[in-house]
Amino acid sequence: MHKQDFYQTLVNQANSLICDEQNIIANMANISALLFTSLEDINWAGFYLIDTPQELVLGPFQGNPACIRIPLGKGVCGTAAQTNSTQLVDDVHAFAGHIACDAASNSEIVIPIMKDGALFAVLDIDSPSLARFDELDKAGLEALVRCFEATLQ
Repeated sequence: MHKQDFYQTLVNQANSLICDEQNIIANMANISALLFTSLEDINWAGFYLIDTPQELVLGPFQGNPACIRIPLGKGVCGTAAQTNSTQLVDDVHAFAGHIACDAASNSEIVIPIMKDGALFAVLDIDSPSLARFDELDKAGLEALVRCFEATLQ
């Protein structure tokens, strides 16, 4: 299956899981599980939520135990949160200020999630492979995040 078709199917699956459910935690848990079981070559998929104006806190995820708190502007997640922009990192070890929650992770994509015009959380996905994520992954995962954001309104 072509990657664009795969992500369209994934977005449709996510939508069917969360479209009628308003509980944010339940929806994040299902999205984490869907991503973890559907994406190849990943070792972590989950969310960090804004806890204070300066800090993210661990939310629902699938994978090994993770860092609980991440300051905004620190690491890939904190940078995505601070800049409100998707971070696609081919080699996390070359990323200035990388936070090594799992030494097995080598590449990462982090997508900001907005609610009512403000940062609400980030979706974080890690891979043990270098350069696992590309622009098609970015576009597909951003589409999935837009689907999730629609349930936050």
